[in-house]
Amino acid sequence: MNFWLLCNFVVFVLCVMFAGIFIPQILLVAFKKDLFDMPDERKIHKGIVPRLGGIAFTPVICFTVSLILGITMLVGDSRLMSLVEAQTLPLSMGFCSLFLMYIVGVGDDLVGVRYRAKFVAQILCAVFIIMGGFWINSFHGFLWIDSIPAWLGWPLTVLYIVFVCNALNLIDGIDGLASGLAMTGFIIYGVTFYLLGQYVYAMLSFASLGVLVPFFYYNVFGNPAKRKKIFMGDAGSLTVGLLLSFLSLHLFTAPTLNLEGFYCNSFVVAVSPLIVPCFDVVRVFIGRVRKGNNPFLPDRTHIHHKLLSLGMPSRRAMVTIVGVALFFSVANICLANMLNITLLIILDIAFWALANMALSRAVKSCDKNKVSVPA
Repeated sequence: MNFWLLCNFVVFVLCVMFAGIFIPQILLVAFKKDLFDMPDERKIHKGIVPRLGGIAFTPVICFTVSLILGITMLVGDSRLMSLVEAQTLPLSMGFCSLFLMYIVGVGDDLVGVRYRAKFVAQILCAVFIIMGGFWINSFHGFLWIDSIPAWLGWPLTVLYIVFVCNALNLIDGIDGLASGLAMTGFIIYGVTFYLLGQYVYAMLSFASLGVLVPFFYYNVFGNPAKRKKIFMGDAGSLTVGLLLSFLSLHLFTAPTLNLEGFYCNSFVVAVSPLIVPCFDVVRVFIGRVRKGNNPFLPDRTHIHHKLLSLGMPSRRAMVTIVGVALFFSVANICLANMLNITLLIILDIAFWALANMALSRAVKSCDKNKVSVPA
């Protein structure tokens, strides 16, 4: 077996195992200390459920990746060591930003953090990543733009990271949705980095995937009556969003990707796994502004709310949305060699807009039918 393939497999298995051990312990502490996400009229869940699952994510990922990289450098040859050392700076700064986001997320889950403070922390996280060398230096032909100067690329990178982090956080509305979308992204990024020979970032992708597997089980299949259900909270959604943006930014810095003889545009591979949460947040914000509402105040207009309004069970809605995200990714990667990528993204936007218009009409029709039925 290829050495790096074995490393990726070991990282994934260890993260699954460690997260599977820690999450039940977090549940015990949460119930002993009464740390719950209480239901209200806007939330889907019933009963008391801890929202501290994300506390397990960052420590497990950083410990496992650091452990395997350390062992690799101790037992590997000079070529392996040089490969790891070449990626030390961006990975170190990425871990700094990850821990800062983790601290903010834990604080928000436990005592609450003002949204202005969270934005400042997210901007600092973006600055750390830029210092590590990852920033948007090219659109790879999107909007017919290739090279981007640093004075424009740095602020664009800050906006991009803040946007992706909050997009995943805001779409975390039903069981398994945020984690399912994130797992789709980590699989795509992990396979891409492995095929590119960027093995350290493949390990980070599969480590992130590994911690989400046991969480997904407890989140989707856990029984709150048996105290086995948990949410990821901001400590999870914000850090997972940061990891997705960090990994996608690495692809922004790469030229046209050669994936074992299959050539694909870097921009397409980087952004396709993020289309569903990002498109949904933009649509929701535009809808709130058109109605004269504060775009940052929560409501029930996200894509999963629409599917639930049509009577679709929560689990089926989650699977449907994750399936759509996977469809976008696979279709875009396959079509990137046939279509201009600007046209491809326009088609994505058109498909998303038309699908949401059809959903909105269906929801209105369903609501009218409910009103017309006599009590």
